[in-house]
Amino acid sequence: MGDDFQTTSWGLVLAVGGHDTARSRQALTALCEAYWQPLYAYVRRWGYEPEDARDVTQAYFAHLLEKQALEHLVPGAGRFRAFLLKSLKNLLAEKHHKELALKRGGGRTPIPLDLDTAERGYPIIASHALTPEVVFEKRWAATVLQRVLDRLRADFKRADKPRQFELLKTFLMGDEPAPSYRQVAADLQMTEDAVKMAVHRLRKRFGKALRAEILQTVANPAEVDDEVRHLLSVLGA
Repeated sequence: MGDDFQTTSWGLVLAVGGHDTARSRQALTALCEAYWQPLYAYVRRWGYEPEDARDVTQAYFAHLLEKQALEHLVPGAGRFRAFLLKSLKNLLAEKHHKELALKRGGGRTPIPLDLDTAERGYPIIASHALTPEVVFEKRWAATVLQRVLDRLRADFKRADKPRQFELLKTFLMGDEPAPSYRQVAADLQMTEDAVKMAVHRLRKRFGKALRAEILQTVANPAEVDDEVRHLLSVLGA
């Protein structure tokens, strides 16, 4: 595969058919670093205490990032979201749970797991009425959105407009009371029409960034629209 080969991160992992190449391993590691919290939430929902859940998650990644695990990947293996959940379930079914926890990732820390960060997000979705699978899906959706917002926030910061972003982002998802256009206009010393245009542009940028983020987790760009719909359905549930 030449240096000019272009694909998404998950597509890159699948494109090499599971062969242990530095490029595919780097892509898989980056994806795992970005999306470990949904797996942690899944393990926590099974009843593990925070430190044990962290150890089981680390053991999973140690297993996943070994060459033997990579060799099972084939082109068309599906979406990264589904792959992670299925492979975690398989590992937990094959191994004794306590054995996984005690291994603490085999003495390695292949993916840095911030326990405080994970725990701050977990109680929000950890309703006893939800299955571990639903908790995983909700945490996945929250992770995707947070990564998109972080990317946009960084863009505004580079443009020296961090305050503008914090005020305008309340208009994006409708999950928190948004101030009026008049209030934002007064705060930012802009006209109401200018604020409305800025919100319109931010929504377009958000949609583009969301699709770009999801593109990294699917093997085929044609799957992006389905993943967007899935994300929105999870958030609306």
